[in-house]
Amino acid sequence: MNRPRGTAVWAPLAKTVSLRTGGRDIPMVVDPVGWWSADVTLPVGAEYGYLIDNEENPVPDPRSLRQPNGVHGLSAVFDPAEHSWGDQGWAGRQLAGGVIYEMHIGTFTPDGTLDSAINRLDHLVELGIDFVEVLPVNAFNGTHNWGYDGVLWHAVHEGYGGPAAYQRFVDACHSRGLAVIQDVVYNHLGPSGNYLPNFGPYLHDASANTWGSSVNLDEPAVRRFILDNVDLWLRDYHVDGLRLDAVHALVDDSDKHLLQEMAEETDALSAHLGRPLTLIAESDLNDPKLIMPREAGGYGLTAQWSDDYHHSVHVALTGETTGYYADFASLGALTKTSTQGFFHDGTYSSFRERNHGHPIDPAVPTWRLVTFAQDHDQIGNRAIGDRLTETLDYGQLAISAVLTLTSPFTPMLFMGEEWGAQSPWQFFTSHPEADLGKATAEGRIAEFEKMGWDPAVVPDPQDPDTFLRSKLDWEELGSADNTRLLGVYRDLINLRRTRPELTDPRFAHLAATYSDERNWYRLERGAVSILVNFGTEAITLPLGAPVSILLSTDENASVTDREATLPAHSALIVAMEITLP
Repeated sequence: MNRPRGTAVWAPLAKTVSLRTGGRDIPMVVDPVGWWSADVTLPVGAEYGYLIDNEENPVPDPRSLRQPNGVHGLSAVFDPAEHSWGDQGWAGRQLAGGVIYEMHIGTFTPDGTLDSAINRLDHLVELGIDFVEVLPVNAFNGTHNWGYDGVLWHAVHEGYGGPAAYQRFVDACHSRGLAVIQDVVYNHLGPSGNYLPNFGPYLHDASANTWGSSVNLDEPAVRRFILDNVDLWLRDYHVDGLRLDAVHALVDDSDKHLLQEMAEETDALSAHLGRPLTLIAESDLNDPKLIMPREAGGYGLTAQWSDDYHHSVHVALTGETTGYYADFASLGALTKTSTQGFFHDGTYSSFRERNHGHPIDPAVPTWRLVTFAQDHDQIGNRAIGDRLTETLDYGQLAISAVLTLTSPFTPMLFMGEEWGAQSPWQFFTSHPEADLGKATAEGRIAEFEKMGWDPAVVPDPQDPDTFLRSKLDWEELGSADNTRLLGVYRDLINLRRTRPELTDPRFAHLAATYSDERNWYRLERGAVSILVNFGTEAITLPLGAPVSILLSTDENASVTDREATLPAHSALIVAMEITLP
């Protein structure tokens, strides 16, 4: 977008628009496509807003980069080019072979700011992380929120430190060799502070999703609004990739889907900047079209999440088979997701009551799927936001680490998972509007009451303590059990780097077996075997050849030339020994 921010705005529905700044109102003129402009230059820091059709109160700029007084206040001019970047030598990171760490800025540290998060980046480097994936930071109403109620997509939430702090954060990550993936939401807007409909047809009232009216992708200017936001993160903020929230909620009947446009423009920018740029889709469709090459009829995105892998791991560890977990009751689900990516690839989904998904072409590299045992949704959308640490012992948590970090896919950890954090991660909001806050809390509690939960134990998302409880307690790292589990995660990430079998992206090099009766699972990755005992009794598994132990989660595990012994709740990673002639 070549028009100067603050002095031009797309408002085709308006009859008159004035720019309010410095205590005066400046009439704007409109061009044939609905862009209003004023012949004025606003200095950095100047606050401004727009008066539409002679309304009494100004509203923020839809493309605002900074909202110093919240989403209902005036916008402020911010120039991204003023930051003196220190990452000139940063060459980026390819997703293949990488490990992602998902964090929420507001709960990652006690202060909950981008600057305080910088102070914990060395922990991630020591752990072996490659990518930091940041939950949405765009401006929302209130002080704290998951980030998915954003209404000004170009502005960084002021409570996190605003856009200047965001640039410092990205720069600090790059100086430590960490790439940054920013979570963005283009499928809906939050319930408070959304002034876009005042300006133009940003929303499509004829279609809706879980969160309200769909974004109007039939309108070229709205599509450009989104694509310019992609460019902002990748170019002006030096971000290395985007995680695209719930792309199945993007209603687009165009000849070229928005996601394909996004991938094409991102690839072009990557070529220009000379570093890899990554687009990862969250999708409920189990459709590999998202990641298939454009020449093969796909959209050409870099990767997509596979919730099926999470579900199969979760059920294997917890035995929980309610709701959408029902189809994953057998360890056969884990063997299928481990070797084919999706469980539902055209099969019947009892939760959806229909056939669901499509198979992945075995020629697709396995790293194009992002998998995890825990993430913000799968924890936070539980009634009490309980992590696996709430119900699993050390051995089971270590198994979770093994299944995540030896999977054929791109592994992702959720903040604190690496040491078995005890703090929950609950659904929290801070809507200033009493009616909206009350409706949000009552709706959340009623939803889980229908599932049989005692409403008294379901946290009130508007209660500040719900947010405070969800903050990581870094002092937990001082305990022996937490340190022990952290060591397992570090060793596993290091093992991924030293054994090429664990980053081999070929589906054809995978094989898995299991026993529901004896509760074991085995994944073969070339010369490396991952053996897991989910049961409460020790088991012995046959070995086809002499092996050496690469990693064990239990010191009592052992191998001989012909068999491996695994104690209860343990995992063993072994490699076939090669005998030279």
